[in-house]
Amino acid sequence: MLRRRAVVVHRRTELDDLLDRHGTRGQAEFFLRSRGRSLGEVQARHDALAAARDAVVAALPAGWARTDVERADLSRFLVAPEDVVVVVGQDGLVANVAKYLHGQPVLGVDPEPGVNAGVLVRHSVAAATALLRGLGGDVPADARDPVAVLPVDALTMVGADLDDGQHLTALNEVFVGHPSHQSARYTLRCAAGEERQSSSGVLVATGTGATGWWASLAHDRGGRAAPGRTEHRLGWFVREAWPSPATGASLTEGVVEDGADVALTVSSDRLVVFGDGVEDDRLVASWGQTVTVRTADAPLRLVRP
Repeated sequence: MLRRRAVVVHRRTELDDLLDRHGTRGQAEFFLRSRGRSLGEVQARHDALAAARDAVVAALPAGWARTDVERADLSRFLVAPEDVVVVVGQDGLVANVAKYLHGQPVLGVDPEPGVNAGVLVRHSVAAATALLRGLGGDVPADARDPVAVLPVDALTMVGADLDDGQHLTALNEVFVGHPSHQSARYTLRCAAGEERQSSSGVLVATGTGATGWWASLAHDRGGRAAPGRTEHRLGWFVREAWPSPATGASLTEGVVEDGADVALTVSSDRLVVFGDGVEDDRLVASWGQTVTVRTADAPLRLVRP
């Protein structure tokens, strides 16, 4: 028999960061007060997260192992195939976790209902603890897949590949653009054709990401139908394409169907590729390299409420 493990993921709170920066609660309180805020509100949010984590841990079946991972350590942590990932925090933390997984189920727990949108942290603390208490401890040797005991939705993810083998996966969207405010120059290739462009960058989003950055671009263009969260298709927009004698602006939006892709061949010194708004974790493409974006091979398996 294998022993099931819960990987409990959280991120540092604002209070943690304030105490690190200012040293004492008194100094942190003075800093907040000088900006019209109180330590009480920061403490309350810290306590809500701590209480949610404690409740989730207490509800884990007796036979399970457990480990705690802070967001900053995710890139250095290996999630085993039979693990169940429990994310306690905001929707964005689930997106941060997703790119490090390979099919493991994710249970999103919302410690502050009404503060978070709850798109990805779908479970209240009470609902999450009730679900966990109903699960068994051991994993049969022929059933390594923990999804066998957890109902999930398979949310489509997006992947970006450079022609030198570098790869990046994201849950919401991938952005390709210049690392500063300069124009990105590239040749775009999609199902509708090919065009040299100069723009503020290209955004390729999943159905999950269509409620965020993609939605604001769609709104500015009069509204566009978004792909469903479990559909194997993506939506894309070119941001602020500039028509000139050398560059066009006719291919500025579209859909990437399952099995298809949208590709950009770089015509700048360098462009960056990052996912879910995390610019620190990015790929760098130099002149002549091609970035290919398509639906990722594996979805995020998010536990249903």
